Amino acid sequence: MTSKERIRTSLNHKNPDKIPVDFGGTPVTGIHVLAIENLRKYLGLPSIPVKVNEPYQMLGEIEDDLASALGIDTVAVSPRKTMFGFPNEGWKEFKTPWGQLVLVPEGFNVNYTSQGDVLMYPQGDKTVDPCAKMPVNGYFFDALTRQELINHDDLNLEDNLEEFSDILDEDLQYFKTAVNKAAETGKAVVANFGGTAMGDIALVPGLDLKHPKGIRDVSEWYMATLMHTDYVSEIFREQTKIALRKLEKIYENVGNKVDVVFICGTDFGTQTSQFCSEETLQSLYGPFYKQINDWIHKYTNWKTFKHSCGAVEPFMKDFIDFGFDIINPVQVNATGMDPEYLKSAYGKGLVFWGGGVDTQKVLPFGTPKEVEQQVLKHCEIFSEDGGFVFNTVHNVQSNVKVENLIAMLNAVKRFNGETDFY
Repeated sequence: MTSKERIRTSLNHKNPDKIPVDFGGTPVTGIHVLAIENLRKYLGLPSIPVKVNEPYQMLGEIEDDLASALGIDTVAVSPRKTMFGFPNEGWKEFKTPWGQLVLVPEGFNVNYTSQGDVLMYPQGDKTVDPCAKMPVNGYFFDALTRQELINHDDLNLEDNLEEFSDILDEDLQYFKTAVNKAAETGKAVVANFGGTAMGDIALVPGLDLKHPKGIRDVSEWYMATLMHTDYVSEIFREQTKIALRKLEKIYENVGNKVDVVFICGTDFGTQTSQFCSEETLQSLYGPFYKQINDWIHKYTNWKTFKHSCGAVEPFMKDFIDFGFDIINPVQVNATGMDPEYLKSAYGKGLVFWGGGVDTQKVLPFGTPKEVEQQVLKHCEIFSEDGGFVFNTVHNVQSNVKVENLIAMLNAVKRFNGETDFY
């Protein structure tokens, strides 16, 4: 099978020739730039600076030679601009706090605090307040709260819709070109068109806005879902209208060359429970997710991708009812997220994209043997009757020993009947 055929077969809950693999297809299935550099060194690939194509999480671009070595079956189509609002272009060198030389977009303009923290600016504009900070001993950015004084008795809907607008011709042409190029690779095209995530706290602070208005503090946003439910619902309603207009224009230009579309990264689970009740999920979020999924399934062949960390087993049936085809990252170490139960209970309705190995304990801190054992076990469980794309539980972080990464990759190769790296 080709990579595209392999992914499509698994998405249709049938057994492909082998388990398909994704790394870098989405902003939640990527690899940190340091881990990429370590992999390149270990595999004897040419020493080149890694491109930071998602600077918020410091995820790196996986070049063709590494993608081939890892057996990746996907190719990503990402928005033209980063989450900080500057285009992913005009690459320049940057020395990270941990001493790695990487390539960053031209708009990646930073300052440093007296403690050595790295400050990032919206749209690369250093004349306004910084929107994010990378601690001196950190490996990625954290959002900074820039919420202005707001009147909770007189909330303005437009303030929390500032970042959502009809697609520009420039972006439409960009997506058309990017999808066409991606389709030529023979891999499954995974597209993130943006604008469809409801209440994603990674987006709430408005990292790309110079002067964000409305409710932009994450803690206040969570409270608003209970205290100002009608206001939040109206935001979602207007956002959905904009998103559907945008998707219609994009589809007219790219058609069914896209295989998977990233819809939402909103997390609904903690390590042990859920952020909201099932009633809130169904009433506040569900109608809008369903509108978007229904439109996509009516007019396109795209499969829809829902990301949610945490203990979300009680919500799995709802995700199916809302029309999602794919769930990620399948956080197997959270309460109630037992792989065997998830597969038996929801495997006919959802594709599990992730869950290959725990990234909180096993992958970074386990032995290579422990990594191998978990990968083989999870591959056996999730791959039965298709409906599985191998990826870790969320992005591969910087602190992972390269020996563990190789153990993970070798285990997938072994399960697929292929030869180990070494």
